[in-house]
Amino acid sequence: MSWWSDAKFGMFIHWGLYAIPAKGEWYMHNESVPVETYRQLADQFNPRQFDAKRWVRIARDAGMNYMVLTARHHDGFALWNSPSSYGGFTSVYGPSRRDFVKEYVQACRKGKMGVGLYYSLMDWRIPGYYKPHELPESANELKQQCYGQVTELTHNYGPIDVLWYDGGWLNMQGSDADAAWLWDPIRLNTIVRKAHPTTVVNPRSGWEGDFDCEEGDAAIKGPIRTRAWEKCLNLNDTTWGFNREQNLMSLNQIVTMLVNASTRNGNLLLNVGPDADGVIPATHVARLKEVGSWLKKYGESIYGTRGGPLQPVDGEYGTTYKGNSIYVHYFKATDGVTIGLPPISQTILKSKVLTGGKAEVRQGQFAVTIRLTQLTASDPDTIVRLDCDKPVGR
Repeated sequence: MSWWSDAKFGMFIHWGLYAIPAKGEWYMHNESVPVETYRQLADQFNPRQFDAKRWVRIARDAGMNYMVLTARHHDGFALWNSPSSYGGFTSVYGPSRRDFVKEYVQACRKGKMGVGLYYSLMDWRIPGYYKPHELPESANELKQQCYGQVTELTHNYGPIDVLWYDGGWLNMQGSDADAAWLWDPIRLNTIVRKAHPTTVVNPRSGWEGDFDCEEGDAAIKGPIRTRAWEKCLNLNDTTWGFNREQNLMSLNQIVTMLVNASTRNGNLLLNVGPDADGVIPATHVARLKEVGSWLKKYGESIYGTRGGPLQPVDGEYGTTYKGNSIYVHYFKATDGVTIGLPPISQTILKSKVLTGGKAEVRQGQFAVTIRLTQLTASDPDTIVRLDCDKPVGR
């Protein structure tokens, strides 16, 4: 888990047949598209401009350190050569005749990017998903497809760094844990561990996993979390899959999410939705470059850090630490403001305002105060580095 906890920032990619109607990844379900009608989209799926190497460059320019591609979403369409696919619903049987997972994995490795694959256990095409008790044979087909495809993804493409499960709940209701009787997550993840013992998995195959998931754009609040976790959300708030309607997060919103996750021991997985040709929209790329520029300046306060040693105060500040340094992330700072912090066990030797300005630091038995002056940046996060006499630990 150490590399994952150090990485802090990753790219989620929702891409598949649903990019063609451009109404989001739930298009099939939301518009009650019949299975056979939806299947016809596979005959049109020929993304001539797909270039996984360009995806990796975009992620790298954004300051991201790992990527997670939807190898197969709830519609059942597999982006790889999958003999286990129910009905042979894969990209290699379409007009492109391409294994996109293979191209993606190879590009990630060449670009020294963490390789992540998303896999949905559910499949809207299989009746047993909706009636697992009433149609046990069909439910078993669903399960066998899952086990077969997870085996393919983890055995046929070399080491996979992250396996990101989704869709464990049955019949569009309940929780992932409610469906663990069918998926048997311990057995399922044993398949993964035998192939690659170091693969990191989330708990959405039922309840067993290495890190927790928090989905959506709700503000990150509360204390430092003791268990590894990840915030996943969508750059285009309209849908995760490609949509012509664009409602992008601002740079300030993304930075705030990233900082609030980092100060609480979490990662941020930010989603993009490439179009039917495999192109990440230019608006997405431009916003991601802005994030990358911010991280080039201030990434030392994010990458490789852990949350603490001080508990965050919602909407005011949080801290990260690495080695002998504490990074105080202060939101909405104004010139001349004085920040009052709880005491720390280390002795502060010097300080620096990474985002520009001066800090007057006073350390006492009961508090640390930081007075900020001559602030030069308009960033949402004013960052003060405190260099101490010994390594920091909570």
